Amino acid sequence: MAQLDRFERLIDSLLPRIANYGIDLLVALIVLLAGWWLARRLAGAVVGLVVRAGGDATAAPLIGTAVMWGVRILTLVNVLARLGIQTTSIVAALGAAGLAIGLALQGTLQNIAAGLMLLLLRPFRAGDYIEGSGTIAGTVREVGLFSTHLGKLDGVSLYVPNSQLWSNAVTNFSRNPTRRIEVAFQVSVAQIEPGLQLLRELIAAEPRILSEPAPTVLVADYTDAGAKLALQAWVINADYTAVRAELLRSIRPRLEAQAEPQV
Repeated sequence: MAQLDRFERLIDSLLPRIANYGIDLLVALIVLLAGWWLARRLAGAVVGLVVRAGGDATAAPLIGTAVMWGVRILTLVNVLARLGIQTTSIVAALGAAGLAIGLALQGTLQNIAAGLMLLLLRPFRAGDYIEGSGTIAGTVREVGLFSTHLGKLDGVSLYVPNSQLWSNAVTNFSRNPTRRIEVAFQVSVAQIEPGLQLLRELIAAEPRILSEPAPTVLVADYTDAGAKLALQAWVINADYTAVRAELLRSIRPRLEAQAEPQV
């Protein structure tokens, strides 16, 4: 009987503690779920606010990610505190673990640092068409925390580590408002003057070619087969592809038509 009484007293003393801990655990779970949901919603709201305020669309996703993880970390600390866990020792342990992880993930940290430098100096922005080393080429969609998202011309998504873009030369085809077209083609010596005149006529007939800087037609080089003629003209960046394609389509057929003997 004495042992049974002691067991009953133990159960009676444990039940309130279990109930209190269960309530704390339930509250901590609710706080965790609410914090995770709030972090995502707040990040989306911040991104939308940055875009509506006219901020850099390239930096907006990174700002949203930073806000989201900041709220999540605060939520985890609050949850641990509600469970009675001393967060001071955990923060110290996380600091030591962070140092070890940082040494092991030097490449990842380089990508983060490179992403911050890309956003700070902005050699390109969302919507710019760029080319990097190797096969890197596409329209910038987003500069993320670890990689940059490019959309290739064939519709394929390309994700490039930020450090690779930061440490290598990048050509930005969209940064300047104008761009120079250069078209060169081979003619015989007898076709030099007719060819130059044809280029001048094409320039005069194309309203999208800018008058300043002035377009140029010239004999670029002489070869064993004749001469190489070149046209150099400036257009608005958005018109580059269309105007160059139109010039290439028109030059050769009209030049060959001029060379045909008159009957």
